Amino acid sequence: METFDSYDPGDFYDELIDAEGHARPGARLLVNKINSLPTGDLTMRQKAAEALLLKMGITFNVYGRDEGTEKIFPFDIIPRIVAAGDWEQIESGLKQRIFALNAFIQDIYNGKQILKDKVVPEELILTSRTYRKECEGFTPPRGIWCHVTGTDLVRDRDGRFYVLEDNLRCPSGVSYVLENRQVLKRTFPQVFEASRVRPVDDYPSKLLEMLSYLAPEHVQAPTIGVLTPGIYNSAYFEHSFLSQQMGVELVEGQDLVVADGFVHMLTTKGLKRVDVLYRRIDDDFIDPQVFRPDSLLGVRGLIGVYKAGRVAMANAPGTGIADDKVIYAYVPKIIKYYTGQEAILPNVPTYICGDPADRAYVLAHLDQLVVKAANESGGYGMLVGPHASAAERDAFAAKIQAEPRNYMAQPTISLSRVPTIVGDRIEGRHVDLRPYVLFGEEIYVQPGGLTRVALTKGSLVVNSSQGGGSKDTWVLGGETITS
Repeated sequence: METFDSYDPGDFYDELIDAEGHARPGARLLVNKINSLPTGDLTMRQKAAEALLLKMGITFNVYGRDEGTEKIFPFDIIPRIVAAGDWEQIESGLKQRIFALNAFIQDIYNGKQILKDKVVPEELILTSRTYRKECEGFTPPRGIWCHVTGTDLVRDRDGRFYVLEDNLRCPSGVSYVLENRQVLKRTFPQVFEASRVRPVDDYPSKLLEMLSYLAPEHVQAPTIGVLTPGIYNSAYFEHSFLSQQMGVELVEGQDLVVADGFVHMLTTKGLKRVDVLYRRIDDDFIDPQVFRPDSLLGVRGLIGVYKAGRVAMANAPGTGIADDKVIYAYVPKIIKYYTGQEAILPNVPTYICGDPADRAYVLAHLDQLVVKAANESGGYGMLVGPHASAAERDAFAAKIQAEPRNYMAQPTISLSRVPTIVGDRIEGRHVDLRPYVLFGEEIYVQPGGLTRVALTKGSLVVNSSQGGGSKDTWVLGGETITS
């Protein structure tokens, strides 16, 4: 049963199998390999991969669940394959998008020219929960705000890639990309080698290079730390993994202190100055002196040192304004404004509930739309209209009418699918793609990224917090070896 002989790609774009049931060119080696395996062998390889992930301790935390907090991130060994030509468009589109978003953040905290030119409504910016007045008049080191971005892409039935949302605050998931790759290399070694898959393993060194680039100019060998909220954070595994891979310190707020105008780390030998922080803590909690006074996670006085140019931070405080799901609707205009070009990667069509005409349309078509809260993530604060009950839609309509600025809506995208192991069968499951982008001296896009898969049949929700899993993503570098 573990073959593609009876596989149905369905009425969706399938990443490996075309509408006629044939393997797409880059997937032929993999499909032929799976079809040639003895009965039970594919299931055995899947179980071996899961055992390896368990041994590696690749976990995430989920709160409010009866079964406990720590879970192994579900993983499926049939990879998603991206052709070289498709990747070329994704890469150039992401570079264009991140460049424009960075210019936008710099502008709205300084000259505000895009608001004066009425390209983006000023009211939307100033009423966003992620707009930080504390950042006005400030330019971060090297003029870079969004150092690490995870941009969520989807492929619709038409085969085109669309940007679903931007994640510029503390995007997580890249550790799974690196670990998934280690597992897949062992699962299908010959196919992997012959397919000429582009490597992802250099991400930690690229991240370290970018962080070093941000250090104050007089510092020759900067001390870098990954600032984590601690072991109870859902992405703590990733924080410790990246710090270990980069060979830098993993620190919590309680490990740091501001003294003599600098940030220092408490060590057994006394204070050690810190030059760069890769912070994985939201703005609200980063400095109780400036943001939430009740925060126990941050460092008192950190923002003052940062503004004085004595410590760098990635991502810069204030980047969340470009994370706002309502601002997202304006990104094609933002790209045009700062680059003079049309967006290479289009947005999904979007309705802004703060706009009366859009709001009326959304309320009349809730059964056809996906509605999202402006500043929620992880699949929370969301209504998938076609799958919701009438009572759920009515309750959400009341939320929209009470706080229209906080909601946007999009048509349901027919997310592409990838063959996935379900019991002793291979069935299609919906996926999205989160490539990771680093903005340092240059803009670097990691080849591939995290393919998240909705493991529940028919589901479009891929978030790990909502029961999704992941796959390795193979970006092909050129012609595959057929012999």
